[in-house]
Amino acid sequence: MTHNLCFKRGMGASRFWKGAGAISTEMVLSMTLFSSALTVLVFLIRPRVRQYKKSDLKVFDVIKGLTNERNTRIMSFVTQFGSHRFLVPANLSLISYFLFFRRKSWFSIRVASIGLSSLGLMFLFKWIFKRKRPIEGLIKAKGLSFPSGHALMSTTFYGLLIYIISQTISDKTNRTILIILLLMLIQSIGFSRVYLRVHYASDVLVGYIAGVIWLLVLLKVLNGIEEFNKQKNLPVVAI
Repeated sequence: MTHNLCFKRGMGASRFWKGAGAISTEMVLSMTLFSSALTVLVFLIRPRVRQYKKSDLKVFDVIKGLTNERNTRIMSFVTQFGSHRFLVPANLSLISYFLFFRRKSWFSIRVASIGLSSLGLMFLFKWIFKRKRPIEGLIKAKGLSFPSGHALMSTTFYGLLIYIISQTISDKTNRTILIILLLMLIQSIGFSRVYLRVHYASDVLVGYIAGVIWLLVLLKVLNGIEEFNKQKNLPVVAI
């Protein structure tokens, strides 16, 4: 029995890597198309992004009235759920869970593809726009400001969880509760970045928008690959 279990797990890992190879071309194509559209947008909005808009500064003024020691501790805790220190292990744990325990190799491929490509997209944005962070942050933060990596990465990761929940949990009440909680977490992470004055509100807003668009693009591509492989009866979709 132990031998059979190891064999099945080995087959799950084999399907994972076959699936990873199958989506490489489509991922590159999607990145290319998305980057081309991004290039056009860069020429249109880059000059404005580097400026500190009055609306961004006004948001800081409004939130300043909420600033106190207790709220700062809460926001410092919440913001950790959008950091790479949390999301990298969370992605790896989710990949391992679907690959080895649930034996849903296609779900693990989705997690890996979306997590890695979202990270690359975030660095691409930051490299292109090169917007500096606010000067007086309540916590230390390195790197560039636009867009908010916390907002973008939390949108793609927790948004993927929402998608998985919608596909796997049949009980409507439990499904709705979990989705609402995840949406609230995404919103709270974005707000924490502005409260802590490590991002402008526009950084967070664009991070949300980019995250949603990229998640939808990748899910569309991956679902298309899944349907194609089902028709061809390929093992990549054996979930």
